[in-house]
Formats: sequence, C-alpha cells, structure tokens
Amino acid sequence: MKKIYTLSAVLAALALQAQFTVTIQTPADFKDQDAILYTLNGSKDIIVTKEKSKNSTWTFKYPSSYMGMMKVYFPGSNNTVSFISENKNVNFKLDIQNNKVKDVIYLDEANNLMSKQQEGSQKKEVILPALTQIKEYYKDNTDFGKALKIEIDRLSGTSSSIDAAQHPFITYYNTNYSKFISPSQDATKKVDQEEIINFLDKSNDMLETSSLLRPVLVSYLNSGGNTNVVASVDKLLDRLKVETPRGQTVLSELIDIFDVYEMDEYKSKYLSLAKNLKCTITDRLASTLKSNANIEMGAAFPNYKFQSPVNTTAKSLYDIKADKKVIVFWSSTCSHCESELPKLLEKYNDLKSKNIQVVGFSLDVDKNSYTKKIAAFPWVNDSELRGWNSSYTDMYNIHATPTYFILDANNKIINKPDHVGDVLEYFKVK
Repeated sequence: MKKIYTLSAVLAALALQAQFTVTIQTPADFKDQDAILYTLNGSKDIIVTKEKSKNSTWTFKYPSSYMGMMKVYFPGSNNTVSFISENKNVNFKLDIQNNKVKDVIYLDEANNLMSKQQEGSQKKEVILPALTQIKEYYKDNTDFGKALKIEIDRLSGTSSSIDAAQHPFITYYNTNYSKFISPSQDATKKVDQEEIINFLDKSNDMLETSSLLRPVLVSYLNSGGNTNVVASVDKLLDRLKVETPRGQTVLSELIDIFDVYEMDEYKSKYLSLAKNLKCTITDRLASTLKSNANIEMGAAFPNYKFQSPVNTTAKSLYDIKADKKVIVFWSSTCSHCESELPKLLEKYNDLKSKNIQVVGFSLDVDKNSYTKKIAAFPWVNDSELRGWNSSYTDMYNIHATPTYFILDANNKIINKPDHVGDVLEYFKVK
C-alpha cells in the first residue's frame, strides 16, 4: 500500500531538517566535552543549544534562517570563538594549546573571507598610521624604506570587492561599520543624526544580529551632545515606534547604555517608559526589565546557589544568616577592586562584630589568580570562573566591577553603594 503524504506532514518533515550546520573540530587532547551555541540580539547573546563532543567534533544544527554574528562557548575551559552565519554551513578547526584556543582556522568561505577582511581592517586602522610616521625617517632608496613603501601601498589600497549577492552579511557589516563606526572615517564625511535614524529605521533584520546596534547608538548619542540626550532619544524612538520589535530592542539597548555610563537620570526615565508600555513586550526588552527589577531598592535580591564557596558551609546566598549582607561583584584583574577591597578588608572585623557578612562573587576566569586573591579575604567568596559569561551578570544586571549591594536580614536591597567608602560610611565604620 502506498504511503500518502499530506502537505502538513511534508512541512513538518522539512521543519525538522536543519537550515544549516555549525561544525567545530578540535585536537584530541582538548578536554572540554560541552559547547554552547549562541546567536545575537542587539548586544545580548541568545542561547540556541548545547552539544557534546563526538570524536573531538561538535555539530550544531540550526533549524531556521539566520544571518549574523554567532559564537560558541566552551564552559569547561572558558574559551569563546566568534564567527558569522550567512545561512550556510559553518566549519572551522581550533588550534589548542594548554586547553586554550590559540588560533581558529575557518574552513567555510564566508568566515574565511570575513576573517581576512577583519585582519586587513585592523592593520589599516592600527598599523598603517604607525608605518606612515616611521617612513618619514627612512629614505625610499634604502632596503627598509622600499619595504615600508610596499607595505604602506598595500595597506592603503582599496579592499577587494565582495559580491553582495553571495555574501550579504559581510557586505552589510563592512559597509555600515565603515560608515557609522570606523575610527578612520574621514571627519568631513561624518554622518549626522538624521542619517543614523534612517539607518536604524530602514535597516533589515541583520541590524539586530550584526553587533553594530550598540556602537551605532552610542555614536548617535554623541552626535547630539550631552545637552540634547532626551531630545535625541525621543526623536529616535518616535521614528522607530517604541511599540514595534525594533523600537523595543533599541529602547532596551539605550537603557543598558545609560546603565553602563552611569547616566542614572536617563536610565530611570526610559526604564519607566518601558515599564508602562501597553503593548506585547519582546523577549529582549523583557530581559532588561527583569534584570533591573531584580536590583531595585526594596526588592528581594534573587537567591543564588553557590558553586564552590569558601569560608562558609552555606549552600546558597539565602542560607547565610546575618543582620546585613554586603554583596560585592569583583575580579582579581580589576584595578578598582585592587584599590577598594583592601579597605573593606581593614574594616571586616568591625563589620563582622555587627553581624554584617560580606559575600563576594568573582568574575574571574583564571582559577590560580582567583585562588591567590581570595586567600587574603576572610569573607564568603564564590566564582563560576566564567568571567562575564557568569550567570549572575544578567541576574543582577552587573556592568562593572566592583559593584556593591547591601541587603537586610530578609535579603531585601536597602542600599546600592557606588564605592567601598560608601559601604563603610553606611555602617559607620569608616
């Protein structure tokens, strides 16, 4: 009897097929087994799936069309590799040394081309100006002078043309990076606010996946000057329509930008706008609203299950009982932490005598560096050793180190000090 395939069955079968695959090969001595694939939305990494190694190879099947930046993260060794998708199969090998990525060998056409383009652009922006200055001290008829001239002429030449039909994302990225972001752009050709608004308004979906959105928005804010921030933002959001997905993504990015640059007045204004939207909220904006709600004054600081805590037998943050808690997000490579945490250490016994506990969450990636540093700290410390990939960066909306919170006995946020001096002043132990 013949099988009869209905249209719905055919469509269902097609849906199960991967639109494209991402294949990663590593040497046999690479210790990681797990790898996580991410796409991009604005400046936010979006988890797609997690895969295990099979014979030192990972194969990710992406189920739909996607053009833009992607990355793969190896949590065991904290290695991250970025690449692009043009909705075609991606394939690359990793050169590993001491379980760290030493080099990436791109085997697919798009990433190989993008890698060469990026390398050429970096040399043009960084090396060419230096070579031009050096050339003034060498005559053209010397061997070194001749070599300098050849390299300068090579770097000064126009980049090889790219077929936009064959490589739409590379064309999109390079064209708009050069126009809106490149530091080498001609001052006489600087784009104005209207040009940036038109780009943000008319650009296709590759804007969200390109990594260009946030730097373009920073450029837009700078073009309006510090005295015109509200007028500039309102003009942009009015054009984009804040109820649309594009408008909400831009609003979310702006809130994060104001947070990073400590522009609290503007962050508060546009966070309030986001909270009061009456339309359906996108996942991107919902994530921003959630992470900010987690750290509002008076909010219950979300609990965290410790990974490898020291100086405590507690299993989670809430298990630590104290009249007050000082939460500090820090890193052993942070220069500000280097100057601030010793001051906290000086007064730790005074704080402890008042039943105030200090809990440190590290954004380190190097275990040795972290271990050496916490040997001097008697308070509770924990770290995922994943740097800014740590789960608590999004949970607690962390953009910089050190960042402090003071909690009451019920884990509610009662103060958000800017510096260690504010912490000590709050408890009157300065």
